[in-house]
Amino acid sequence: MSQVKRKKVADSLIFVALSAGAVFMIAPLLWMLSTSVKQKSDVFALPPVWIPSEFDFSKYLEIWQAGPLLSGIQNSLIISLSVTIVGSFTSSLAAFAFAKLRLKNKNAIFLLLLSAMMIPYPSLMIPQFSMFASAGWVDTLLPLIIPPIFGNIVMVFFLRQYLINVPNAVIEAAKIDGTSFFGIFYRIIVPLIKPAIAAQFILWFMAVWNDYLAPIIYLNSPEKLTIQLVIANFNATYAIQTDYPLIMAASIIALLPMLIIFLIFQKQIIESIAISGVKG
Repeated sequence: MSQVKRKKVADSLIFVALSAGAVFMIAPLLWMLSTSVKQKSDVFALPPVWIPSEFDFSKYLEIWQAGPLLSGIQNSLIISLSVTIVGSFTSSLAAFAFAKLRLKNKNAIFLLLLSAMMIPYPSLMIPQFSMFASAGWVDTLLPLIIPPIFGNIVMVFFLRQYLINVPNAVIEAAKIDGTSFFGIFYRIIVPLIKPAIAAQFILWFMAVWNDYLAPIIYLNSPEKLTIQLVIANFNATYAIQTDYPLIMAASIIALLPMLIIFLIFQKQIIESIAISGVKG
């Protein structure tokens, strides 16, 4: 077999493998979308009904009266956007400082921050809850917003590694021209790491949006619940009634903000992957 034929065979096998993986990843989403427009009787039908004979969109109207879905979306957006926008700024500043500024013991401090990642969150839940309860923050959004806005160590680590590849001569030249540190950060560093910030922004937004553990610890009032807690309540209430179309409709609505964020920043994500590949 010639080298060209072997390459075609290899490319075909890779295509088949990737296609199979794509099917396994997309099938649950398609099933969720299909179930949201089915009748109850079609949910457990055998063989499975992927495309219902009649599309029923009534559940997309019913979910707004079934629970505090709108307030859940609003609360999740407030938490996710405030945390990721402000936290991305502070994380970028920290990464710039650890990568390019001449600070005493900065490597030791950075290793100390990385070591904090090894502390499991359950071991911190009770001390944190006691601290926020004494401050009167329980049943408010503050415990979910204030700590993360000071930075995300994963994002700091990723951006620091990204910035190490930026030549120091660029920064030294800006210093000679009289540019302040913040000016260097805003005019030089941010444009260089924008794709990396976008990639980390999406990952962080998804993590905060999908977070269930922290909100269930601090939030009690129905009007303060996040979207994940609202959907969990839907599941507890309507799964008994086998009203899975309603649960899936609510899940589709909860998925939309993440899809919108991804569509907005997909170009930056591709640029980040491409640039990382070139540097590797």
